[in-house]
Amino acid sequence: MGHPPPKSSIFSHFPRLFLAFPHFLFALLLILFAAASAALAAAPTTIYDYLRLHDLPIGLFPKGITEFSHDPSTGYFQVLLNQPCNAKFENQVHYDFNVSGTLSFGQIGNLSGVTAQELFLWFPVKGIRVDVPSSGLIYFDVGVVDKQFSLSLFESPPDCTAVDPSGSNSIAVFDDKSRIGDSNTGSKIGLRKLGYEAGQRSTLRASS
Repeated sequence: MGHPPPKSSIFSHFPRLFLAFPHFLFALLLILFAAASAALAAAPTTIYDYLRLHDLPIGLFPKGITEFSHDPSTGYFQVLLNQPCNAKFENQVHYDFNVSGTLSFGQIGNLSGVTAQELFLWFPVKGIRVDVPSSGLIYFDVGVVDKQFSLSLFESPPDCTAVDPSGSNSIAVFDDKSRIGDSNTGSKIGLRKLGYEAGQRSTLRASS
């Protein structure tokens, strides 16, 4: 029958274990710090990050946006611009002071504050979507039809030229109530409306 090892041989391991513990703790802290840093780096901090997160191109909004809010539970977002401005893609796109909508994967719904120019009329953009998987195309819902553009136009945030909020953009915008029948009929009504408002402005200038 063997004899138990002397107590001195058991306790002799404790100093080595005690010395090794700080090294283990330091390595664990380094791993946790690296994981936390990676998580913070991946977390969205700008509206452009949120667009990427939803597989949308960052060029949908102009450069320099710093004020925005986003509710992850609903997808609702709001973007604040210093001044209304126009950006040039294939057509002109106008951004109001306040742009809002609902972000979901591959699309923006309930969009407000963005209008797109077609010829010399401005149509409110109600939604934006991309194909998933990507076909290289992006679609702007302007009420009557979806306007189709190349996705490559929106790869980076565009420069945006400031415009006067009381300028010509505001008088040319009309919604579905201004369109009756097909898109051709709607365009004619829009032209008549634009001509009427232009006449009104001429009359006001003459009377003043």
